[in-house]
Amino acid sequence: MNNETTEETLNRIFKLGRKIADLRHKRNFTQEVFAEMIDISREHLAKIETAKRSVSLDLLIKIADTLNVKVKDLVDF
Repeated sequence: MNNETTEETLNRIFKLGRKIADLRHKRNFTQEVFAEMIDISREHLAKIETAKRSVSLDLLIKIADTLNVKVKDLVDF
């Protein structure tokens, strides 16, 4: 993998985290409440939202379902 691909991938992970955080805020969920809803720790959610941790497909589906959006809406950037 070259550096451009790595930077592009990291940028996409960052955008995904931002989108999750934005949608969570729009629904007035705190990190703690939303993390409990999707059955992860608040720390895990914080790392996803700040691109310090990537998200598995099954968790991405759970996040989308809980936010009442389609998975494609989370990753369409």
